Amino acid sequence: MQRKSFADMACPIARSLEQVGEWWSMLILRDAFAGKTRFDEFQQSLGIAPNMLSRRLASLVESGMLERHAYSTRPPRHEYLLTARGRDFRTVLVALLAFGDRHFAVGDGGGARVVETKTGATVEPMLVDRRTGKELVEPDYTIVRGRKSTTTTKAPRPKESAGLLAATAPARRDAGSTQP
Repeated sequence: MQRKSFADMACPIARSLEQVGEWWSMLILRDAFAGKTRFDEFQQSLGIAPNMLSRRLASLVESGMLERHAYSTRPPRHEYLLTARGRDFRTVLVALLAFGDRHFAVGDGGGARVVETKTGATVEPMLVDRRTGKELVEPDYTIVRGRKSTTTTKAPRPKESAGLLAATAPARRDAGSTQP
């Protein structure tokens, strides 16, 4: 089965998945944020086959998420460091961590969670607008498709529609409804 490429799609979510959507890539980035930089560190942490790890690291370097730097010439060895683009992925990993902890937590409370350093209290990450500090939820925010523009959108999302920024789940449709 041939894998579909999302590289030419207009959707930024699809294009991002083209670069980091494979689970090994996300786990490699997770480990890079934890301070791992060397091939053997990634392999030991993940238990991934060397050929797969080589392909994933090369792909992350090619997509600009990691940079490859030689740290030894004899034998030749490289380390992999997060780039600015790779560091921007932190928000995605924190969101996945919070989602996984909330919905797929290990029964004994193992795993990971985000806590406040001073108090040790578990925090609940949320997306906010860096400019205003407001939570990114409808009706204050909506996703607009098309070219980037400084113009404001005048057409609010219909109330019955739940978009990506909806704070609540969409209402259920009747079984006999003819609406798509």
